[in-house]
Amino acid sequence: MNTTPRRRTHHRSEETERLGLTGLLPPPPVPGLGPDRELLLKEALLHKATPVEPPGSLVTRAPRPRRRLVRFAAPAVACALAVGGVMAVNLADTPGHGTTAVKDGSAAGAPEAAQLLDRIALAAAGTKQPAVRADQFLYIESKVAYAAQSAAGGPVTMALAHTRQVWSSADGSRPGLLREAGEPDSRLDDDAPVYHLDGPGATPRPSTPDKKGPSISDPTHEYVASLPTDPDALLKLIRDETRGQGQDPDQRAFTAIGDLLAETWAPPKVGAALYRAAAKIPGVTVIQKAADATGREGVAVARTAHGQQTQWVFDRTTYAFLGERTVLTEAGDAGPAGTVVGTSAILTKAAVDRVGETPAPTTT
Repeated sequence: MNTTPRRRTHHRSEETERLGLTGLLPPPPVPGLGPDRELLLKEALLHKATPVEPPGSLVTRAPRPRRRLVRFAAPAVACALAVGGVMAVNLADTPGHGTTAVKDGSAAGAPEAAQLLDRIALAAAGTKQPAVRADQFLYIESKVAYAAQSAAGGPVTMALAHTRQVWSSADGSRPGLLREAGEPDSRLDDDAPVYHLDGPGATPRPSTPDKKGPSISDPTHEYVASLPTDPDALLKLIRDETRGQGQDPDQRAFTAIGDLLAETWAPPKVGAALYRAAAKIPGVTVIQKAADATGREGVAVARTAHGQQTQWVFDRTTYAFLGERTVLTEAGDAGPAGTVVGTSAILTKAAVDRVGETPAPTTT
C-alpha cells in the first residue's frame, strides 16, 4: 500500500475526496463460493493454466500405422513435412463431406456415453474371432484420404479417398508392409529410419531408432492380446505408458485407445476392456449421427480437446467399430468450426501367413 500523505487541493470535489478515502480502506469481504461454483472456478483456472495449441493449428496423430515407419518428433507447434510447396498435416476426410455440425458435449453427458460404451463392450466380448499365430501377420485394410494445407496457410484441402493396406508381424519379429494407392510400398521394420523435425520447413534429421519393445504406443498383436481385461488396470497402464506424450492425460488416454481400436485386432475380452476403460475417461460424449470414410452412418463416441473433436463411429445395430472422424470445433486457418478434417473406415481385419497376402473380407 502506498503510505505517502495525500496532498489536498481546494479544487478537489467531494466525490473525489470520497474515492480517495475509499482507497485507504481494506477491500470488502468476498462472499464464500458454493461447492458447485468453486468447482467451476477450479476447472476454469486449470483450463487457463493448460497450454493449448492456437486455433486452427492442425496437430493430430500421423496416418496409421505410424510405428516402425517414419516418425517425426516435433515441438508443441504444428509441424509438418513440406513437399513441393504443400504441407501434409496427417489428416483424412471423405470428399463431399465439407462441414458437419459439431456438438460441444453439453447435449450428451457422461452417463449416456458410459451406457453406450457398455453395450459396445458387451457386443465386443461376444465376438467370434480366430486366433492369430505368432508367425502370422495381422492384415488391416481401410479407406482413408489425407488432408493437406498449403505451406502458406489457408483452409485444408482433401484428396480422394484411397485404399490403405497394412501387414504387421503378430509377434514383431519380422518386417511388415504398408501399401497405399498411388504410393510406393513402405517396409515396416524396427530398423527403419526415424527422423526428427525441428520446426516448420526444417530439414528432417535422422536419428537412431529407440527400441524398447512393444508398448501401448508401439504395440504388436501379442502385446495387445496380453493387456489387462480389468478396465481400471487397463486405463492405469495406458495412462502410465502415455505419460509425457503431450496433450492432457485424458485426451492422451482417449487417443491411445482409439489407436488400438484402429491399428490392432484386440481379442474380444481385451476389446471389451478397452471400451469400458474409455467410459471412465472424463469428457466422453455421444454423437447420435456420424459417418465413416465410406459414408457408413452410425452412432459415435466422441471427445473434444484443443479445438478438435475425435469421433469413434459404430454400427447402430451390431456396435461394430466402423472408423474414426475428426472435426474442428473452433474456427481457424484450417476452416470454420464443423469442418471435417479427418476420417477413416476399417474394411477388413484378418490374420494371414505372408506379407502381401490379401484375405477374404472379415467382419471387424
